Amino acid sequence: MQILIVNTSDFYGGAARAAYRLHRALLNAGVRSQMLVQSKITDDYTVIGSRSNIEKAICKVRPILDSMPVRFYKGRTKTLFSPSWVPFGEMARRINLLNPDIVHLHWVAGGMVRTNEITKIKAPIIWSLHDDWVFTGGCHIKWSCDKYRNRCGACPNLNSKTEHDLSRIIWNIKKSSFSRLQSLTVVAPSKWLAMCAKESSLLKDRRIINLPNPINTNLFRPLMKSIARDILCLPQNKRFVLFGAYTATTDINKGFKELGAALKLIQRDDVEFIVFGSGEPIDTQQFKHKTHYLGHLYDDISLAVLYSAADVMVVPSIQEAFSQTTVESMSCGTPVVAFGATGLLDIVDHQKNGYLAKPYEIDDLAKGIEWILNSTDYEGLCQNARDKITAKFDEKVVVKQYIDLYREVMCGAG
Repeated sequence: MQILIVNTSDFYGGAARAAYRLHRALLNAGVRSQMLVQSKITDDYTVIGSRSNIEKAICKVRPILDSMPVRFYKGRTKTLFSPSWVPFGEMARRINLLNPDIVHLHWVAGGMVRTNEITKIKAPIIWSLHDDWVFTGGCHIKWSCDKYRNRCGACPNLNSKTEHDLSRIIWNIKKSSFSRLQSLTVVAPSKWLAMCAKESSLLKDRRIINLPNPINTNLFRPLMKSIARDILCLPQNKRFVLFGAYTATTDINKGFKELGAALKLIQRDDVEFIVFGSGEPIDTQQFKHKTHYLGHLYDDISLAVLYSAADVMVVPSIQEAFSQTTVESMSCGTPVVAFGATGLLDIVDHQKNGYLAKPYEIDDLAKGIEWILNSTDYEGLCQNARDKITAKFDEKVVVKQYIDLYREVMCGAG
């Protein structure tokens, strides 16, 4: 069995980390797996990137070219919107030359693959969702818009009032392309995202299953807090609230603004705030608590140390397909506070291994932080968090489910 994992990058962003972790878990399970990316960051020889400096230069330009049609919409929101129109790609040809038994697509926007090029892939396709893009007319986060259930148009993210706008054009291209795919199985990492996909006009007639992203719980494991804090040069006598994501302070979906408002309600003088995934922003919201901006952490060991050093992780995202940081934190035995909505519902159990605040109430988010910090059974919360992840999301548990899926799809294709 030869599996080809396809993702725009092997490192940057949650989707890249999820795809790469699945790739490594498959290799650890004895499955022949390769990963094909547009932008290769790691030095892993099992990951295939650009083959020349010219190709690397072209790959850097493709995301810029892909965004050009969006720029005509001057009043658009900051939400990512991907047309995936860039021609002159050869990704399908490269995939077919590798001749895999299964092509497992992940996040392939950003100019990596033109939508109608997917129809040229010869092997059966499994497509893992990491946001809403596959089943919308270009939006990666649909917010409260439900036009994806019909055929998009007059897109709120584009601030468009015209029905036949860019979102409708892309929807039509996807509709035509998807109808020509004989073998397509869709994987959603959370029950919520699976439900959204089933409600969509583009994927409602496809097989959609719920399989989580795997994590190596031997790597992400609890470290004694005192040791973790010594490593990071953090004081031992403080309670640390942790927040982080890729572009943590600038991505409006990640909830930095909401968390800032919640922290102002915390009535404790021993709390300090840690932010990773972003440097200190211009607008720091004037936090009353001392704040440590750690920037980007580029390896999992550093992340595991940081999670272990914290007392509570806060994930105030408006929408999460799954939430890598939530699973990572809980695997390290650090409870999570999040809004009780979207993909986070599959991971956090309210007042058992974390706290699910009412969506999207700032007061309750603050209440959740204080509830964990004041818990009389904090050690029990930590153990429950760790137990949930090892039982449900450990790579050895999850990869077996993926292998079973690959075999089933191969048998169906044969």
